[in-house]
Amino acid sequence: MELAFAKRLIAVAAMLAAVAACDRPATGNADAGAVATTPAAVEAPEVDLGDVIETTSDYVIGISYPQSAAKYPRLAAELKAYADEARAELMRAVEARKQSQPAGEGSEGSAMYDLSLTFTEVVDTPKLAAYAADGSMYTGGAHGIPLLARFVWVSEQQQLLTAGALVPRAGDWEAIAGYVREQLHTTLSQRIEADGLDPAERAELARSAGRMIDDGTEVDPANFSQFEPVVGADGRITAIRFVFPPYQVGPYSDGIQTAEVPASVLLPHVAPGYRGLFAEGAGSGGDPRTVAAPEDSPAS
Repeated sequence: MELAFAKRLIAVAAMLAAVAACDRPATGNADAGAVATTPAAVEAPEVDLGDVIETTSDYVIGISYPQSAAKYPRLAAELKAYADEARAELMRAVEARKQSQPAGEGSEGSAMYDLSLTFTEVVDTPKLAAYAADGSMYTGGAHGIPLLARFVWVSEQQQLLTAGALVPRAGDWEAIAGYVREQLHTTLSQRIEADGLDPAERAELARSAGRMIDDGTEVDPANFSQFEPVVGADGRITAIRFVFPPYQVGPYSDGIQTAEVPASVLLPHVAPGYRGLFAEGAGSGGDPRTVAAPEDSPAS
């Protein structure tokens, strides 16, 4: 249940991004990978990003927003929609527990359900804004359900940037996935070595966790849907940090994992309409790991 809901929340974030991108009229006969702009006259209503604190005998809810997001009404609406979906899921669980209890017993003595969700500003430049949603929901069980989403807003186009729009050609994800996979395998090896496990335990952990990395980084934009830009002093992107929730590339105990892909690796694969967001000259030279497909990588 926990894994299924975590995946559903990630899917909700991806769906909201796709809807936001599709709800823009294209202009002209744009080339593949080009970005259509939205008429400035199309305004989104203001969204209330006030923090939410609710405490009852059955549940606790805490949601906080950065006020800087309010200047991007369409983006603010995406943040609020994600939070609303998480809150709705909690309330469904609360109601289901009430319905399952015998009359008159109530929820006294039961563990309180809770939702904790924080949105934080990652980047805010004239051309680009990014916000992170992190938190957890507890509706029973051994531990809470992790909540994680990333929202990258391109100001000029007034739309969310998705992984599929950033790198639209399916074949280009092979090099990116291979680069990410290599990083995660290296981190796993270092962690196993530091834990001082005996050879048998080390081999088993490397096998099981390594399989999760391989499965979670298969060549599919959906596996890289959560990402945030790393920007330089000039506000341009120097790298993309892909963010993986618990269960995707490791067990729950490993927590959130990340892998940074430098602009020099990404740019040969980025859609032309978004290359201007990246640091100048970052695409020259590149990285030798972009030459080989994932199956040729030592970590594959």
